[in-house]
Amino acid sequence: MPPTPDFRSADFLIDHIRDTLAFYEDRCQDPDGGFFQYFRDDGQVYNRHHRHLVSSTRFVFNYAMAGHFFNNPAYLERARHGLAYLEQAHWDPVNQGYAWTLDHHRPEDSTRHCYGMAFVLLAYATAYACGIEDARAGIDKAYDLMEKRFWLPDDGLYADEASADWSTLSPYRGQNANMHTCEAMLAAYEATGEARFLDRAHTLARNICQRQAAQGDGLIWEHYDAQWRIDWDYNRDDPRHLFRPWGFQPGHQTEWSKLLLILHRHRPEAWMVERARELFDRALAVSWDEAHGGIVYGFAPDGSVCDGDKYFWVQAETFAAAALLAETTGDDAYWAWYERIWAYAWAHFIDHEYGAWYRILTRDNRAYSDEKSPAGKTDYHTMGACYEVIRTLRGAQRP
Repeated sequence: MPPTPDFRSADFLIDHIRDTLAFYEDRCQDPDGGFFQYFRDDGQVYNRHHRHLVSSTRFVFNYAMAGHFFNNPAYLERARHGLAYLEQAHWDPVNQGYAWTLDHHRPEDSTRHCYGMAFVLLAYATAYACGIEDARAGIDKAYDLMEKRFWLPDDGLYADEASADWSTLSPYRGQNANMHTCEAMLAAYEATGEARFLDRAHTLARNICQRQAAQGDGLIWEHYDAQWRIDWDYNRDDPRHLFRPWGFQPGHQTEWSKLLLILHRHRPEAWMVERARELFDRALAVSWDEAHGGIVYGFAPDGSVCDGDKYFWVQAETFAAAALLAETTGDDAYWAWYERIWAYAWAHFIDHEYGAWYRILTRDNRAYSDEKSPAGKTDYHTMGACYEVIRTLRGAQRP
């Protein structure tokens, strides 16, 4: 393992973004459209034909951000390549929705997910903010579709899932789709300056982090029924579900901390900082693994660990939240958390040979397999967290 760097150095974070991008370089773009989405530890592509909307959109974020930050036209062109694939392969012009998964560039699962739409909006907003002018129309297209199909005005939140033809709306309600929609709305606001996006981000943050969290004694539960009442049993028998795991998710508590503080930059209200601190502090008090280091994946309502695995994105989102909390509050205890989380990730999650982060480890930090980046993981979380810390170190200017 290389010597421990200065984790609070912008130069270190920039180099780490470069190193992570290098893992995907020359192997992720499919000349027939879109991006390959299944990579082993050494970068080998082990599935060339399956695609997921979440990865398709996150690759656009990755290359738009890198193209702008590093002034690299080739990266911006790669982001355009990804946007074209969204419209040519994922988009269903008949039913007006984006396919959740594709096989051989054809729809495999056309269930409509608000979570996926949040990343469509994020992809277009990021692309536009980073200089791809023709991405502007995609922001409005995504926002309008979500408004028409998922927005629940009486609840002030988005529904989660609909059938391919939009005829059936699932009674399931989830905070995760709303959290990532808040992220996308903040990006859309920063890209366009239009107040409607900031207004919506504010509404989502308030309703999840105050109203819904009140049902979980101040913490944010993942799953709700159609009346937005906590469903304590949803996926209790499938606690490791990729997108809807059971239990309190410490990574989502801290991810909301990060989003609240980004919102606070644009529309500062005292409750945002208070809630950001409480969510972070309570999550880390339960989920930090004193024996093996790192943040566990999930804990039960009684505070016991229900999933002790370590996921890459949890560590990344939490160090970003720690940096924003340190900068906003002036409390150096959060810089201590930042350093502690980075030191753990440096020792266990970052592949110092081939680059990028491992996806998942056991509680005692052993790998489950050599599948580094299956569908859903593009290192959007890790690079995005680095950009956010750079932004914080530079006085909250866009990187």
